Amino acid sequence: MSLNSIFQYFVPKDKKIFFPLFEQATANVVAMATVLVEAVNSNNEATREELYKQIDKLENKGDEYTHQIYLELGKNFITPFDREDIHALATAIDDVADYIQGAANRMSLYRIDDLNEHIRKLSDLILQASIDLEKAVRELKDLRNVRNIADSCIRINSVENQADYVFDRAVADLFLYEKDAIRLIKYKEILAALETATDMCEDAANVMESILVKNA
Repeated sequence: MSLNSIFQYFVPKDKKIFFPLFEQATANVVAMATVLVEAVNSNNEATREELYKQIDKLENKGDEYTHQIYLELGKNFITPFDREDIHALATAIDDVADYIQGAANRMSLYRIDDLNEHIRKLSDLILQASIDLEKAVRELKDLRNVRNIADSCIRINSVENQADYVFDRAVADLFLYEKDAIRLIKYKEILAALETATDMCEDAANVMESILVKNA
């Protein structure tokens, strides 16, 4: 019997509540990213506003999952992996949701109608990273498919690097071509929130890689 199998045997059933909560939290992030992509590709202002509201509702649901994970962490003496890793993973997933919502809120509040290619590309990258984040989290429950988790983490890191490039290019274009200082600030804040969402996906991936190392 492997160490992982022995480890799982001694984790009481009620202590495995963390896995479904993590899965629900990441599925919620994928839902938010999907709505975001739909919003930035819509040319209808009323449709976009409705989609932004959906993102708000989903973010509130994500907060509930995060809060529940923290509560379970406080109630349970035995946890499936290190307590600090559980806390860090929950926080990173919640941060992804926060920055998606933050970007959507800015688009709405700043009345941004021209959602350019950089905004659309960053939104696509957030969705890609979120999907891989969900895939990796679903494999955590038994740690049998370590390669799958590692591969998802590698893809998330690659997406984050792409997002860095898109963000840098977008900001450079703003300073080169945007003459309206207020408009420049609005776009830069939106772009920064979107790029940071991919950073948070990478943070979550780093936590999962740490879990793999500790439980190998």
